[in-house]
Formats: sequence, structure tokens, C-alpha cells
Amino acid sequence: MSNKHQLLLLSACVCGLVSANSAAEETYSFDTSQFEKKPFEIGGYAELLGEQFTLDPQAALYQLNYYTDPTRDSYQRTTGDMQIEALYRTGIASLHFLGYGAHSRDYTGSTDSTRLYEGYLSLAPSDRLTLDAGKRALSWGKGYAFNPVGFIQRPKDPNDPELAREGYILASASAVRSFDGPLKTVAFTPVLLPVEDNINDDYGEPGHANLAAKLYLLYRDTDIDFLALGGGSRSARYGVDFSRNLGTNFEVHGEWAYLTSATRPVLDAAGTVTSVRESAHSALLGLRYLTANDITTIIEYYYNGSGYTRDEMQTYFRFVHDAYAQYLATTSTALLQRALSVQSSYARPNAMRQYLYLRVSQKEPFDILYFTPAITVIGNLEDGSSSLVPELLYTGVTNLELRLRAYFLTGHRLSDFGEKPNDRKLELRVRYYF
Repeated sequence: MSNKHQLLLLSACVCGLVSANSAAEETYSFDTSQFEKKPFEIGGYAELLGEQFTLDPQAALYQLNYYTDPTRDSYQRTTGDMQIEALYRTGIASLHFLGYGAHSRDYTGSTDSTRLYEGYLSLAPSDRLTLDAGKRALSWGKGYAFNPVGFIQRPKDPNDPELAREGYILASASAVRSFDGPLKTVAFTPVLLPVEDNINDDYGEPGHANLAAKLYLLYRDTDIDFLALGGGSRSARYGVDFSRNLGTNFEVHGEWAYLTSATRPVLDAAGTVTSVRESAHSALLGLRYLTANDITTIIEYYYNGSGYTRDEMQTYFRFVHDAYAQYLATTSTALLQRALSVQSSYARPNAMRQYLYLRVSQKEPFDILYFTPAITVIGNLEDGSSSLVPELLYTGVTNLELRLRAYFLTGHRLSDFGEKPNDRKLELRVRYYF
């Protein structure tokens, strides 16, 4: 539970006690100022991350990326990073800041990076209207690991969906109305996202002021969103999502998106790259269930209509293997360079069309306080390859979080997870919140 929710719950409890005691003709008082929002808040975390990679020299993506160092079968990486979040309030205005910085070191040397994830001004002239401008990370969609309707946000990491993500520079508004009856709430959120050479230049084609909108409805205890993105830097696309609690601890959710045009580079057996452009449908259906003994299960089926087919992916992997064989025989890197030119598309997470996501976690099993084990499985339903990630989380020290994870990638040759450059990874995170 967040600090804000804890504060609201505490306030409600105190108010309830005061009301009850007043009825008994006993008078108590407390200082309400201690529950008022502070004008300035700051927090975040500092983290140390250690990773051990076990590589797969027979995998296509290993051969593509390590052909100059073919004897390397493992490596370690250490990262120190920090995330800072700040909020300043004055009158109807509030300033939001979220920044991230990291220093990493592995066998190639050290790298430094800093990112402004969010930095925007928010104006709330009334409880029904909010105006935002600046760099902000929106979160559209009801999916936990995937969001087909996330038209104006960066994709999640399915292995760690709750990580903060960098936003885009945009302007948005949110108008909310409440009603009596089956339709309880309506909210409309228009968004303007410009793309120029130095503004959101990784979103798509520059020279466009992209318009998007979301219409939210709370109807008979079902959350529903209708979403749209006008054509511009990306093709026009439309979607709908929903979420509903079928019971106290049982929730079902889904998303559907239609892309009027989706483009992907396709490399054929001869090494020719063709840009395939076609309309596409994507969808997600999932559920979340919490048992009486605190076991949480999340299951999601994800169909990525703009992804690669099994034949397209296998053709690419075969080409890489052939290109590597030619390199060993002739030292020519011409074919490898051709495969590298489209690697970012073929090697991106969940690049194919059908995936199943499963996560099971249990809070404090066997009455072991502050301990939460979990396991996450991502399976490619087209080729049978998968990723298995068991983890252990311990939070028994105030503000300190320890998390140990192991990654196991399995799959035959020419499969999605089977051709990744590493087949195992061990990860230890030590995170301190402040």
C-alpha cells in the first residue's frame, strides 16, 4: 500500500473514532494539519545490481554479436543506479520530476547514463479538470505485462513490468464527471504529442503533432476505455480495454487494438530486406486471482498482430547461421552486417505473434515474515520456446529490498528464446528506498 493510501486510511480511522466518541458525549481533538499534503515531497531509491550471464555460442544472436570474440562463454556486469522522484505543490499547480541515473561496468568497459523520465507541470483548477504539460509517462491499458493499446507509451519489460519508464513530451487534459445510475463515471483525456528532430524523435516520423484520446467509463463496476491515435508519426490506431472484478479476489481484464498500418522489415533467405506494411489486430486477455493464503496468480494471453510469423523468424535465424559460417570460412562480414541492420526489430522482446504470460507469487509462505517467492514464465505459443524466472524477495530491513532472480531460456534452434545470446542469467538486486 502506498504512503498516500496509508494516510487516507489512517485519516478515515481517526475520523471514525472521533464520531463514535462524540456520540458517547466524550470529546477528543487532534491536529488535522498533520494530515495535510506537504508542499514538497522527495523520494526514490539507490540500487546495486549484479548480473552473471551464461552465453550460448550456438545461438544465432550470439554469433551475430560475438563473432569477433567467439570464445567468450560468460561475463559479469555490475550496475549502480539511482531513481529520484520529487513533487512540489503550490495552489492549483504541481511540478512533477522523475529522474534516473546509472553507472555500469562489464568486460567492455564502463558506461554512464542519465534520463529524465518525467518532468511536467500539472494544473488542477477544479476536482473535475486537470491540465498537464511536459515530459510524462502515461499508462494506457489494463494488461500487466503487455499493453496492445499503449499507443503513446514505451513498452514494458515483461520480466519487470513495474519498472518506471521514460515518458514523452506532451500536453494533455483530463475532464471527469460522476453520475448516479449504472454509468458512474466518465473521463475524457485528449493528448497532443509533437514529434520533431529534437522532440520525441524516437516516436516516429518527425514533423507531426500527433493527437490521441482516451474515453474512460465506469459502468456497472466495469472499467472501460476507448482509445485512439490519429495518423501522423505513426499510423492511425484504435482500441478498447476493460477490467472487472468477478469476485473479491478475482479480476479479469482485456485489450484489443487495430493498427491501420504496421511496418516491419523482413529479411529473406537471399539477404534482401523488404519493408512489409499491413494492417494488424492485437489483443490481450488476462486474469488476476488472489487466494486466501496470499498466492497471487496472473495469467495473460497476448496476440501481437504486427509481429513476425514463425517462418519469418526462422528464415532470419537461418540467415544468421549461414552468415556466420561464411565469416568463419572467408572472414567476410558482409552478410553479418546485413543481419545486424535489422537485428533491433527481430531481437526486440516478444517479436513474434503469440505469447502466454504466467506469474505466481506468495506472500510470507510458511509464516516466513517479509519473504515473497515468485516464478514468472513467458512462453512462445508458436515455437514452444520459453523463459522461466524464479525469484526470491526479502524486505525484512526497513527501506531495504533484496531480490535474487535466475533466468532460464529454453527452446530448440531457430526458436524465439532458443536463439537468444544467453541461455541463463543470475541477478541480485539490493535496493534502498529513501
